[in-house]
Amino acid sequence: MDPATPGITDVRGAMSEPQQGGPQQGNGTPRSGVDDGAHRRLAPRPLQRPAVDPGQAYVFGRPQGVEGAFSADRPVLNGGVQLAPPPPEALSTAFGRPNGTAELLQRPPVDLDGEPEVEPVFWHGKAAGDEWRDPGASAVIGPPAVTEEPEARKEPVAGPGPQLSVPELLFGRRVKPTALALLLVVALAVGAAGGVVGWLFGRAGNPLTDSGVTLAEVKPGKERPVGSVADIAKRVTPSVVSIEFKGANVAGVGSGVVIDGAGYVLTNDHVVAPAVQDTSAKLTVVFTDGKRAVAQIVGRDSKTDLAVIKVQVENPTVLQFGNSDELAVGDAVLAIGSPLSLSNTVTEGIVSALHRPVTAAGENGGPQVTYDAIQTDAAINPGNSGGALVDSTGALVGINSSIRTETGGSVGLGFAINGNYARKISQALIRDGQVKHADMNINVSSVAAETAEGAKVQNVPDGGAAKAAGIVEGDVITKVGDRVVRNAAELTVAVRDHEIGETVPVVLARQGRELTVQVTLRSD
Repeated sequence: MDPATPGITDVRGAMSEPQQGGPQQGNGTPRSGVDDGAHRRLAPRPLQRPAVDPGQAYVFGRPQGVEGAFSADRPVLNGGVQLAPPPPEALSTAFGRPNGTAELLQRPPVDLDGEPEVEPVFWHGKAAGDEWRDPGASAVIGPPAVTEEPEARKEPVAGPGPQLSVPELLFGRRVKPTALALLLVVALAVGAAGGVVGWLFGRAGNPLTDSGVTLAEVKPGKERPVGSVADIAKRVTPSVVSIEFKGANVAGVGSGVVIDGAGYVLTNDHVVAPAVQDTSAKLTVVFTDGKRAVAQIVGRDSKTDLAVIKVQVENPTVLQFGNSDELAVGDAVLAIGSPLSLSNTVTEGIVSALHRPVTAAGENGGPQVTYDAIQTDAAINPGNSGGALVDSTGALVGINSSIRTETGGSVGLGFAINGNYARKISQALIRDGQVKHADMNINVSSVAAETAEGAKVQNVPDGGAAKAAGIVEGDVITKVGDRVVRNAAELTVAVRDHEIGETVPVVLARQGRELTVQVTLRSD
């Protein structure tokens, strides 16, 4: 557009008439700031004041009688002009002009030489009618009034403060030592008074108590005569040991009896069998004084559930064998062992029966276990196996081996391997590491009739002792030597009471007749 044209272009590019008092000079030349083709800034448009709504003027206008911006009760200075109070000193310091200058806070930017910088307009290179230009935004934000950077303040270094005393820590302020001592004395007095009152109330609260009572004590010690249970237990328990076996897959505790000074220990075969089956298992013998020793297996007899192990120990207490044949039903006996892993346990009972044949399944499909047992009502539980059954003199008369129960615990039906037979087997195991038994080489089953009972012959193998003596299938054996046979288990223990090669009379029933044949026993 030509600068001499009397109109200007608005933001939409249309022509408008020059307004009175607008940005025109007397000769029609645009004022400074109007776009004259050099792409300089234009002055803002004149304000257009719309008509004021009377309702809004009534609500937001000045009250009647107030001509200025302040109320009439304010003091009037300088010929009628109401002035605002001077600003606070803090605000003047923060936001006022620097001392010694009348320069405005908003100044045009200057370059390094102090010359005003000409900031290019944001529509540079375009016509003055750019639709994004706002002619009303003529203010330019320049640099801050103070261009000098303030010196960096040095932060004070915090040092250790004064330490609190005990009174300050407890009471938050200083307390005189005399006041603190007096407070302590009062607290002690109150505590002592409370204790005395509590003691008095305690004495008066229960008339049945007497704090001054002293019970009489029997001066002489308890008498333990020779042969008493306490005397026997004291003498016997050092020779009864606990046997622990522990491996990768097995673990348990049994009992054993030291029967020789060289360290030989007699126990049940089923106590040491798990350690034999698991090569990682280790047998450990624990004595009553706490000493422990690793044991090695000397020999086993799975048919009678007996075994001998040996430990390296000096001067062990040895339990001597008694004569189990002299026992009678009703004699007092003690069972000693480690039931349920409780070592040095002593239980008392009587002999309930003698020569009770006991049969049990072998370990892991091994041969059937059969032995001549002493029945007792002394409490025997798992862990007692291999322990000692002693008589009233403290002699070994049996090796505790099994129980008869329907509950899993002791019901007063315990069985111990006959002491005389256990002595015979253990001696053979110590000497040879194995043992042989007398046998008739027949297969039998238990039978019972109205008039008799015994062991019925089921099979007679060739080359055996029974075949040589003329025993045939169907015969019922009722007696071997001096011992009556009432079932198959009793026949086995009756035969094993004799030696290999010994000839014994055998009474049998055949077709209603009683016969006696001489059988020379052979080895099993």
